[in-house]
Amino acid sequence: MEKTSELLKLLIADSKQHKSITIPASESEQKHLIRGLMNIRMPRELSDELMDLQDSYLQDELKEKGVVQLSDIPTINEQSKLSLWQGDITRLKVGAIVNAANSQMLGCFVPCHRCIDNAIHSAAGIQLRNECNRIMGNRRIQHGKSYEEPTGTATLTNAYNLPCDYVIHTVGPIVYDRLNDTLCQDLRNCYENVLQCCVDNNIKSVAFCCISTGEFHFPNDKAAEIAYDTVTSFLQSHGSHMERVIFNVFKDSDREIYENVLGIA
Repeated sequence: MEKTSELLKLLIADSKQHKSITIPASESEQKHLIRGLMNIRMPRELSDELMDLQDSYLQDELKEKGVVQLSDIPTINEQSKLSLWQGDITRLKVGAIVNAANSQMLGCFVPCHRCIDNAIHSAAGIQLRNECNRIMGNRRIQHGKSYEEPTGTATLTNAYNLPCDYVIHTVGPIVYDRLNDTLCQDLRNCYENVLQCCVDNNIKSVAFCCISTGEFHFPNDKAAEIAYDTVTSFLQSHGSHMERVIFNVFKDSDREIYENVLGIA
């Protein structure tokens, strides 16, 4: 409780707009406010005191959630390098986890939003947004001030307080109206480029979230088919470089879809 309230005090003092916030009495409300303040914090340097206390707090949160080792996740059969795992992707101690980012590449700024982008940045810590901002700043120097990350690319960052080694950020396609071939190819590009990023950086295991579903409105069943087809095709050509590819789902409905696609229903 003391660490939680101390971190909250530092975050409030660090905030330019919310210095008058009243600290709630309950620890659960304090934790909710901590996440919200982290989510809305614009990218800028943070003090050593704030970083150290935040890191200690997030490591305590991770310990409470529990780390899931790669050895704890079975493959779909003895010959396969594919796994299906349902749960919180921020618990996975693997080579890399995949973040479904937006084109600004700075994480979700909506306080305590339930998207994967928010969850990953919240568990990693403020440093992740700052690193993404540095990357985007360099790209805007190269490509112009209005640069946004294109759909289908893969960007590697450190993981900070996450148990994985790296985070790979990819911007999935947004389905505004009808699904078409271009959107399907964009989603394939996400999976292909993430896997190529793993090969290029000697990352042997990766956990994919359900890219472009949910907030981006890509049909879940079609997205799962594309994910499976793209991953299996890539492994046929680059199988020696990868030890495990995990399809991570959170909802029961997505688990059922992937069980059907993977033939383990």
